[in-house]
Amino acid sequence: MLRRSIVLGLFAAAAVLPLHADEAPAALRDELVQTTQKLMDALPTGDKAIWEKSVTDDAVMIDEFGRVASKAETIESLRAFPPGITGNMEMRDPHAWLHGDSALLSVEQYETESYFGQKFVVRYRALLTFVKQAGEWKVAGFEDVTIPTAPPKIDVPGLVLSDYAGTYRYTPERAWTVSVDHGVLGYVTKAGGKLNTLQPVAKDVFMGSDDERNLLVFQRDTHGRITALIERRKFNDLRLNREG
Repeated sequence: MLRRSIVLGLFAAAAVLPLHADEAPAALRDELVQTTQKLMDALPTGDKAIWEKSVTDDAVMIDEFGRVASKAETIESLRAFPPGITGNMEMRDPHAWLHGDSALLSVEQYETESYFGQKFVVRYRALLTFVKQAGEWKVAGFEDVTIPTAPPKIDVPGLVLSDYAGTYRYTPERAWTVSVDHGVLGYVTKAGGKLNTLQPVAKDVFMGSDDERNLLVFQRDTHGRITALIERRKFNDLRLNREG
């Protein structure tokens, strides 16, 4: 994705805002959004000038993978996209707060990219800290996260959804119930709870429909019987053993 081409992100470096900062005037919000848009527009071309101008020398950048970079490191990493890759970033749903010579901007960055003929859409939620220096608003911190969204569906032939139905327990008091309803596999974490549907990725591998979009892997024994369910969450595994 576009963000993988450079180290980006945001962190409120030196500016500490109060719990109840005043909402920024619309004109200032729009100015901050415009500056952010220019920074994003510079990524495909590798244009370093706007980053030199609009970012403080001591800025801290944190990208969606948790990588931390300085202004100098970020600018050094800027490269024009190679032939076959194009992309752009649209600013959506901006909100800004003002406190003295500091301001926060929260905005969704809606990325569309063509990668050698294949189309991608990625959504980020970014938080930028701006400080006023010599009458100009500059970015002092930049952090973003990827917004989990529904992925394209994959046709996995030969699935027998009834194989996965059952109760999977991880403590004596806590268990998930996996069931099939009208050809849709899903689970609830407690009686009467909201159904989380499971989208096939491969045989015995599914993706949840909850906000985190975690992977769920059903494990089989040497006889092919499903014995456990693994929820891979934030690079850690929650193991649930199948009852019966």
